[in-house]
Amino acid sequence: MSEKRLKRKIIKKKLFTKNRLVILNEDTFEEIFSLRLTLMNVFVVATLGALLIIFITTFIIAFTPLREFIPGYASTQLKKDATELALKSDSLSQALKKNEAYIQSIKKILTGDLDYAKFNKDSITASATETLSEEDLQASKADLKLREEVEREDKYNLFEKAKPKVSTVLFPPVKGMITEKFNPQKKHYAVDVALAKNTPIKSILSGKVIFADWTPNTGNVVIIRHNNGFISVYKHAASVTVVQGDAVKTGEVIALAGSTGRESTGVHLHFELWKDGYSIDPSIFIAFE
Repeated sequence: MSEKRLKRKIIKKKLFTKNRLVILNEDTFEEIFSLRLTLMNVFVVATLGALLIIFITTFIIAFTPLREFIPGYASTQLKKDATELALKSDSLSQALKKNEAYIQSIKKILTGDLDYAKFNKDSITASATETLSEEDLQASKADLKLREEVEREDKYNLFEKAKPKVSTVLFPPVKGMITEKFNPQKKHYAVDVALAKNTPIKSILSGKVIFADWTPNTGNVVIIRHNNGFISVYKHAASVTVVQGDAVKTGEVIALAGSTGRESTGVHLHFELWKDGYSIDPSIFIAFE
């Protein structure tokens, strides 16, 4: 026990022994600064200084913009910009998919690689191709009863006025003799009209030009998208008077007749009419002759 106490006393004496730190002038040995120190004071001051440095460093990293210069820490603005870029890239990818699908549809219209449907003047809807059985075609009892009630009401209603059916009126793009009719069996989804060279070709309805350029097979081509779902196509023109993106009105001149492209057999207009992705016979709605 005595040895341990002796050691403790020696350590305590060393820790609390007063020392003096003196700074002298080298030439005159004049005392400039002196400081009385002990090992305990030095240890306490060093510990407090280290803790202060740690606290200041933590504060800088956590609450000041200087942390952006420390590897591993990202700025708030950088995270915000990254999020916005991710959202924009997602929107752009979706828009790109839509544009690709739209371009594929235009390519199919240019090549005629699409299905067709039969249309009439009273109804602009695709005909159904499903096969129905005789049972499906027969009316049910409830349907027959409803028909009888409606017939009785209509029979004695003298003041009811029938509502006329509204059909779309299409402006003839040109006037001339049809040299080749619409024939889906031969994959001819158009009407060919013989014309004199440079005959004005007009828009059948108001709409927006979605394509106006030269193609190797069909020469100068104009495609117009109309507001009611129609798409009109004009091929083999000598020249076009509109550009992609132009808004045209009904009857406005969009091109001049000619014989351009490898598939052309003379001066004529190759006119196609599409509705909701289906090719229809233009002569049903337009009188070319």
